[in-house]
Order: sequence, then structure tokens, then C-alpha cells
Amino acid sequence: MLKKSSFENLVLFCIALIVLCLLAAGIFDVFTSRKQSGASSNQTHTARVMANGDILYHDILYTSARQEDGSYDFNPYFEYAKDWISKADLAIGDFEGTISPDFPLAGYPLFNAPAEAAQSMKDTGYDVVDLAHNHILDSQLSGALNTAKTFNDLGLDTIGVYRKDRAKEGILIKKVNGIKIAILGYAYAYNGMESNLTTEEYEAHLSDLDEKKIKADLKKAEQEADITIVMPQMGVEYQLEPTAEQVKLYHKMVNWGADVIFGGHPHVVEPSETLKKDGQKKFIIYSMGNFLSNQTYERMDNKWTERGLLMDLTFEKKAGQTTIKTVKAHPTLVWSWGKGQVGAEGYEYMNYRTLILEDFIEGGKYRDKLDDTMKAKADAAYQEMTELVNLKW
Repeated sequence: MLKKSSFENLVLFCIALIVLCLLAAGIFDVFTSRKQSGASSNQTHTARVMANGDILYHDILYTSARQEDGSYDFNPYFEYAKDWISKADLAIGDFEGTISPDFPLAGYPLFNAPAEAAQSMKDTGYDVVDLAHNHILDSQLSGALNTAKTFNDLGLDTIGVYRKDRAKEGILIKKVNGIKIAILGYAYAYNGMESNLTTEEYEAHLSDLDEKKIKADLKKAEQEADITIVMPQMGVEYQLEPTAEQVKLYHKMVNWGADVIFGGHPHVVEPSETLKKDGQKKFIIYSMGNFLSNQTYERMDNKWTERGLLMDLTFEKKAGQTTIKTVKAHPTLVWSWGKGQVGAEGYEYMNYRTLILEDFIEGGKYRDKLDDTMKAKADAAYQEMTELVNLKW
């Protein structure tokens, strides 16, 4: 029989042994946890993001797409673009106009397209739609809100219009392959249509170029996201160079936290610029031009209005830091030709296709789709656009 002191010593020994085992197990768990965490933080995440300029439905675009049953099919317009858009991890399109059943369908000056315009963007592969533009109030505030709702109901996010209250909704952040991407849109003005709104309505639902608000948004985006994209609408229509005001404000945006700026509004492409901030490269394209519209050379006597860009960027996140790895600018061209059918409106209906020109220049997979005249047009557009954008990354 053990003495009392020996028994107590045995108990203490057992307790000590148990404690040591528990401590050892805890240390192992912490070690393996840290090891796993370290492995996770060393993983490389990439996200391919594409964005394009104005998708602008002039009246002839929707009348030409009307079916016998009264519905509209715009998918053919994106026949060649879909090959590209669907490959993006995140695709952003700029829809300039409104979608409202309470107003008549119309092109310039008060744009209002059929709801099928939203469906075609969904079918093409877009994920986010920019509504920050000067025509978003063409169907009044109700039309702006319905435009956002139409896209949202299809699963597409929107920027530039807040359906409830800007102060409460926050900013759009998309998580793409482990990378948090903030996307912000701002319009320079609303063609005077904002005069129909109360101050409360304006503040709650719209997003303009108020520098104080932009700076606050970008600060918040830096805290909540890995990368920040800004889509401002600003500049002079049909001018191939940015204004001094554009350059100044877009540089400010970069200083405030923007990583990428996809500019819009001029309806023609404007050059790109690569900046450095804190040792990291940032990117600006001052205008992406038109992606789909009736502003063809034949109508406008301006070859630049039928040209645009599909921007193609890759972001990389490694060891907690996210950078822009690659930047490409794919020149585009709107190809249109007559259907041989004159409608009740008194004009000939047209076929439209947005061409990603790499597929149509010499060696491109769709080169044989073009006649000699269009081949020459595509070649010239590709060369001149590449020179204008002057991308140096």
C-alpha cells in the first residue's frame, strides 16, 4: 500500500503528464494552423477582368432587332464579342441609356431601350453594368431605377445608380477567384434632367463627380477591397485627347486609391497612361469609345465613332498584395450592313456586329467573314487604334 505522500506524488505526476500532453497537442495545432495559413497566404490568385465602352441603343438598333412576335433579339450583335466576354472572370459593360416600360422606346436624345437589351448582356457573359452616364435620367428617376432593377433581376450588378439609398448601400465589391474588386462609377452630369429631382432623391440615387464623395469612396474601397476600378464619365465628345480636367481628376483618383480607371463619354477612344504609385503600376484609359452604336462612319462621317476598345487586365494576388500583372487593349469596330428591308419608320433595317479586330485582321480566325472593303477597314482601324491608345505597360 502506497504511503500518502507517494500517492500524492503519483497523482501530481499524472496531472503534470496530462498537462504536458495537452500543451503539446495545442502547440502542434497552432503550428499546423500557422503552416496551413502560411501556405494559403502564399497561394497566387489571378482574375481576368474585361471592360468596354458605350453600348448605345439608337432607335435603328432596336427596330432592326424586332422579331415577328414583337420581341427583340440583340444577341446577334454580340456574336463575335461573346467569344471574348465569356472568357473573362469578371466582365463590365457600359450601358448608356434606360430601360423603362413607362416611356416609349427611343434613341437620341432620350434613350430608352427594350428590356431584351439587358438580357443580351446577360447572355453575352457580362457581370457588372455601368449606369453612371448623362442619359440615365432620360426616362426620369423611375426609369433609372427600373434600369438598375432590370439588370439586377437577371443577376447582373450595377454601378452609378443606387436603388435605395447611396449612404446605406455602400460600394460594389466583387470577389473574383479570391480577389476582392471594388467597382465605382461616376457621371459628369445628367443633361439637365436632374432638375426634376428633389435634393434628397439626387443624393440618395445618383453618383456624380463630387470629389469629396469620390475620395471617401476610394478610401473605403482601399480598406475593404484588394483592387479598385473606377469608371468615370467625363470629357469632350468626339475629341481624341483627354481634357486637362480629365487628366487632373483621374490622377487625383489614383492618388486617392484607384488602381484602374476605365474612362467613358467622348464616344471615341482616347489614349492610355501608366502611372506609378508607391512602387506599383496603375492604369488609365481616358476613354474606351463606343462598343455598340449607330454612330458609324456612314452616319457620322467620323471613322473614330464606330471604333472602341475591349480592355483586358489580369490582377494577381500573392502574399497579401494585389497588383496589375497584364494590360491589353483590344481594338473593336462596329460592322453594319443593310438587311434589304425598309420598315414602317421609312428607313432600311440594319445588321450590326461588334468585331474584336484581332479576330479579323490578317491571321485572325474570322478574317474570311469580311469582303475586301471590310478587310481594309478592319486593318486600318486596328493599326490606327493601336497607335492612338499607345499602351505602354
